[in-house]
Amino acid sequence: MEPAAPQPPTGEVTRLLGQVRGGDRAAFDQLLPLVYDELRRVARGQLRRERREHTLFPTALVHEAYIKLVDQAAIDWQGKAHFLGVAARCMRQILVDYARRRNAEKRGGDWVRTTLTQRDLGIDVPLEELVTLDAALDRLDQLDSRLRQVVEYRFFAGMTEDEIAEVLGVSTRTVQRDWLKARAWLYKELYPEEG
Repeated sequence: MEPAAPQPPTGEVTRLLGQVRGGDRAAFDQLLPLVYDELRRVARGQLRRERREHTLFPTALVHEAYIKLVDQAAIDWQGKAHFLGVAARCMRQILVDYARRRNAEKRGGDWVRTTLTQRDLGIDVPLEELVTLDAALDRLDQLDSRLRQVVEYRFFAGMTEDEIAEVLGVSTRTVQRDWLKARAWLYKELYPEEG
């Protein structure tokens, strides 16, 4: 396991996010080095769930996400945890797009049935099921957007329950309940014949 990199002061990240929100594109360039290690941690976590021969590496995923984030500079950034959550969502979209392209190339290839299993964050989803999971998260968003956010922040960003609670402005206990509800809903949605 890698030693933890020193964390930048949260105040500095928040200050730069405020400047980004105000239209200062140069502040975004100053922000990246401060959160780069954390973005790589998020990217490694997402790629850890992918097949071993995946052609994207954490650095490439971070850089592609950065390009998407620069285009979203008008977001009302609520702090570092919110920024990391949005970055995780960008990474998820990149991986979903990658999976769609890969599946389009296969057209009719054999799908291997796999079962969701609990792992360190709760769900393990292979690349082939990422597109299905993405569609399920879109449906979940229509029912309860906070449940979708909890899944994205916890599963895709690797955020703690306390960090998610801070971003969403709810209690940690509420995040725990939402996580349980969202996992149960997703399982029923992805495997209706087993429910």
